Amino acid sequence: MIAKIEKKEIGCIARFERHLEHSVEEVWSWLTENEKLAQWFNELQVGELREGGFMRFDMPDGTVEELEITELKKHAVFEFSWWVDSVRFELAIESNGCKLVLIERIEKITDHTPKDLAGWHVCLDVIVALMDGRTIARMEEWKKWFEEYKQVIGEVTQS
Repeated sequence: MIAKIEKKEIGCIARFERHLEHSVEEVWSWLTENEKLAQWFNELQVGELREGGFMRFDMPDGTVEELEITELKKHAVFEFSWWVDSVRFELAIESNGCKLVLIERIEKITDHTPKDLAGWHVCLDVIVALMDGRTIARMEEWKKWFEEYKQVIGEVTQS
């Protein structure tokens, strides 16, 4: 399911939602344990898992960026800066598993925005697939969702 994109006075908010047949504890582990995190986002790792701690992002050129963890509530909320933007994961128990919500606050919409949105979309799909014991063709999926998000962002910026 495509993210809901809401235009704001400055930038936009993207909200991705997934309903998973897995416990919040299991999903939390895929967001916060480096061994699992590396399977769906190998450039990103937890540095210090606490509010005021940081995520570490390994840039393609070999430099490392530290992204501050701005909110952390175990098994419920995990938010960190994404340079000038922010990424927030929210987990909630449901009768048959849990709901996973990813909210990205985007300060400035650019040509790169649809690429990032397609990337987060595929990351969530990869997490689900890994938990279900499946794999997905990441690049094929990314290309498909990139086209979708180009269109959606085009509509958002026109409104």
